[in-house]
Amino acid sequence: MADLFAGTEPPTQRREPVAEAAAPGGPLAERLRPRRLADVVGQEHLTGSEGALTRMLESGSLGSVILWGPPGSGKTTVARLLAREVDYAFDQVSAIFTGVADLKKVFETARLRRTSGRETLLFVDEIHRFNRAQQDSFLPVMEDGTIVLIGATTENPSFELNAALLSRARVLTFRSHDAESLGQLLARAEEAMRRPLPLDEAAREMLIRMADGDGRAVLTLAEEVWRAARPDEVLDGEALRGVVQRRAPIYDKGQDGHYNLISALHKSVRGSDPDAALYYLCRMLDAGEDPLYLGRRIVRMASEDIGLADPRALLVANAAKDTYDYLGSPEGELALAQAVVYLASAPKSNAVYVAYKAAMRAAKEHGSLLPPRHILNAPTKLMKEEGYGANYAYDHDAPDAFSGQDYFPEAMGRMSFYQPTGRGEEARIGERMERWARLRRERQG
Repeated sequence: MADLFAGTEPPTQRREPVAEAAAPGGPLAERLRPRRLADVVGQEHLTGSEGALTRMLESGSLGSVILWGPPGSGKTTVARLLAREVDYAFDQVSAIFTGVADLKKVFETARLRRTSGRETLLFVDEIHRFNRAQQDSFLPVMEDGTIVLIGATTENPSFELNAALLSRARVLTFRSHDAESLGQLLARAEEAMRRPLPLDEAAREMLIRMADGDGRAVLTLAEEVWRAARPDEVLDGEALRGVVQRRAPIYDKGQDGHYNLISALHKSVRGSDPDAALYYLCRMLDAGEDPLYLGRRIVRMASEDIGLADPRALLVANAAKDTYDYLGSPEGELALAQAVVYLASAPKSNAVYVAYKAAMRAAKEHGSLLPPRHILNAPTKLMKEEGYGANYAYDHDAPDAFSGQDYFPEAMGRMSFYQPTGRGEEARIGERMERWARLRRERQG
């Protein structure tokens, strides 16, 4: 799996080429693998001078790691380069095609190799596809040093990998490429091909958006363009779509279109329009928006716009986010759609949202006041003598489990922040609060 490729350096800096020149044969993405870890682009938080992998190599000891990230982010490339950096033998297997018997042969080869003084780095692609028993087979050979395991997964390791395996390996998160790093990959491809990509500026930006953060995809698309373009032809956006038969995402996830559509989704939910909300959700998914970003925003909508009018909304929203995190695309997207429809069709209340902001203002204004002493615990004799906990009324012992005592700081006085609406569950909450207010007046005399 070719994932990540070389960047560029200032022309005044001479060094070994980061990748083999693009010779005929084989996909361009495969031909442009970098030769050094430092030449990898898009994962500087791992491979840069202060990156986790760089520090690990500088320590002189390479431990087992799980590389978690989207397709085309560089997991395979980095695994190969790690083996080269430490001069380990590199073995690669795929969980899709490998069984326990195959693994035993790999482990035995690694043991024999170790007796001759050579260490083995075993790269397991799609490691999450191994079942629990297969994952357990790695434990003894990781513990005795027979192999250093590098596992790659596009799924959340917390859900897909055994706790015992995770306890023996460090999880490193790979990020999708951004426009800058994809642009670096295209520049490297042009250098290797010794000719510019035959696209105008707008079409070049469109091709980068089409790749949707995938380094392998951007080079594959570029290769299609070079094959299709006639001599001296420069393609515009419309011609590019015809050549690659792929529609560009509808908006740039980091620019105005992103914020416009998430705003439209949020306001459609707030406005109780499930159809419009579902439409905007699908537009964002179709454009390549990170579904977990959408999941987080949906959870926020549940708190901000539904609140206690339907307390289940937050549970539904959070469950949808977790479901997507567990299933991934495309199966998990249906859970997000279900949550959006539920929220849009639920009774609405921003009463908690308004109350929270009001309480926060009060907290900033009166943040130095102590709570009243009667509700403070008195773990020492001195504190008891100072009146801590004196005359505290235990509510469960009071009629209706309600004592009616004051809880605000005395110098502050009682304040009111939360005003429930008459919609959904908040109608019943409001009734209870009115009753408590009446009882409080009666019991305080």
